[in-house]
Amino acid sequence: MSDISLSRPERGVALVTIDRPRRRNALNLAAWRDLATQFRALAERPDIRLILLSGAAGHFCAGADISEFAEARADSDSGARYEREIADCYAAIRAAPQPTIAAIEGSCVGGGCAIALCCDFRVMHRAARFGIPATKLGTIYSVAECRFLYQVVGLANAKRILYSSDLFDVAAALHMGFADVVAKEGAVDMAIEFARPIVQNAPLALAGTKLILESLAAADVDGRRQEIDALIGAALDSEDYREGARAFLEKRPPRFTGR
Repeated sequence: MSDISLSRPERGVALVTIDRPRRRNALNLAAWRDLATQFRALAERPDIRLILLSGAAGHFCAGADISEFAEARADSDSGARYEREIADCYAAIRAAPQPTIAAIEGSCVGGGCAIALCCDFRVMHRAARFGIPATKLGTIYSVAECRFLYQVVGLANAKRILYSSDLFDVAAALHMGFADVVAKEGAVDMAIEFARPIVQNAPLALAGTKLILESLAAADVDGRRQEIDALIGAALDSEDYREGARAFLEKRPPRFTGR
């Protein structure tokens, strides 16, 4: 049975939940794989306009499950394989064409911060905490993970987070740019409300815009030029493009279908 569950809180919204509450939703190797599989499957579904990522039982994710390291990361070879699985999970989350939001409650630590940073936005409950204790554990956050953090919070804040290994509250998360919105009550409900004006827009246009921005952030526009041009062309040939023009002229909200 998978520790990654999928639900549909409302039409067009997929909620992916890490369900390992006894480990504060720390991800073991199977959960890393299942999380990647879930995001890859959702990326192919045109009926899904928004993907939310959350954790069960009041916590987001406490990172990688250290209790399995003696077996799953026993040496450099197994450690390299483990890191490839984690990198594959990050790539699957970032590659989703739909807008993605991490709905964070409780602990968001280490690899949990990384999967949150892979999402487009982060909504944090007012009592949530985040941090990356790598230096306290004698490990080094990977190049990819450091890049995710640096792109969101900037160099000085990334150094503060990584050098200190401290846990930071939601006020610090807002100040550093880690959090986009604070939820006084449920983070999932707040994430849905935050996304409503976003998901009303044309899905193909959102997917193309997201691809361009991610390519710019990774300095890989030339490498993805063909994919970018294909999405731009698909958007211009779409019914949604014609519907957007009609709605503008008729002074009414557009009714986009993703086609």
